[in-house]
Amino acid sequence: MATQSPDLAADAPVTLRHGYVSAPASVAPLLPGLALSAAIAAGAFGLRLLPGLGLFSPMILAIVAGMALHNIVGTPARAKPGVTFAMRRVLRVAIILLGLQLTTSQIVAVGVRGLGVIALSLAGTFLFTVWMGRWLGVDRKLAELIAAGTSICGASAVIATNTVTRAPDEDVAYAVACVTVFGSIAMFAYPLLPALLHLDAHAFGLWSGASIHEIAQVVAAAFQEGQQAGEFGTVAKLARVMLLAPVVITLGLLAARRARHSGEGQMNAQPPLPWFVLGFIVLVGINSLITVPAEAKTAIVAVTSFLLSMALAAMGLETDFAKLKAKGLRPLALGLAAFLFIAGFSLTLVKLIT
Repeated sequence: MATQSPDLAADAPVTLRHGYVSAPASVAPLLPGLALSAAIAAGAFGLRLLPGLGLFSPMILAIVAGMALHNIVGTPARAKPGVTFAMRRVLRVAIILLGLQLTTSQIVAVGVRGLGVIALSLAGTFLFTVWMGRWLGVDRKLAELIAAGTSICGASAVIATNTVTRAPDEDVAYAVACVTVFGSIAMFAYPLLPALLHLDAHAFGLWSGASIHEIAQVVAAAFQEGQQAGEFGTVAKLARVMLLAPVVITLGLLAARRARHSGEGQMNAQPPLPWFVLGFIVLVGINSLITVPAEAKTAIVAVTSFLLSMALAAMGLETDFAKLKAKGLRPLALGLAAFLFIAGFSLTLVKLIT
């Protein structure tokens, strides 16, 4: 049965000698798990070349492949250290690199009203989902993950948020499944609606970027309405991704507050503000100040996507279908409610400013 590894296990193995922490003697124990996670990620990129699968991000395909391998064949015991490392450290490096895909000028291009739509949609959806989760009886941690994935940027937001939410791996997999299912529905349904809803290219792009879950899904949907809608939808979505950092920091502070009030130890009561969030912000600033060559940016985007896919593959390798089934349909109903809310609420806001 898969269980969530303690945070300490996320680090490379260390030993205590005479009261001092020594450096890991070798990275060899990590190699089998890292190689397995990388192989699954590479396979996910290959699967996208097949007809119909190109609509899905490699991250989604990677976690599905990882779950299938774990539940059909089993994750080898010798791969566990590297799998845990990929779920934690590789993920954090990838999220830092996401900062190089964003600039402050992109945010400015969205405009004050557009940013208002994005911020209000995100905040409203997150709060609604957490509240609805309590009403449905969904565990708070799982509700927060579904809220983050729906309101910010899909699977990336789910796994980034879990660095402070610290939910079981099965909760992460369930949340990723929710945002994948409903994001895919949005990807196919949205292009059918502009004429019916009387949305021009700019309004449709903003609506898509403010409400569809994954970046790839936004691109696939928005460009159906033309180049202008596609480009603006992508920029709006990237501006929404920028809000990942403040959301994770806020959740970390709230987690620390809950820990203090519950009487947990001082170590657990420290605000879990991961260093990768600061790295993300720093790289956004750097990317705003200097021009990264197009070739280098293309390579960075590819590497970032691959590392995120590795992390999701590792998550799949730790996910037990029996535990997912045990959670029932309430979290899925929560994902549906969150999807309908962000679609309707953001559309209303777009209509009000256009």
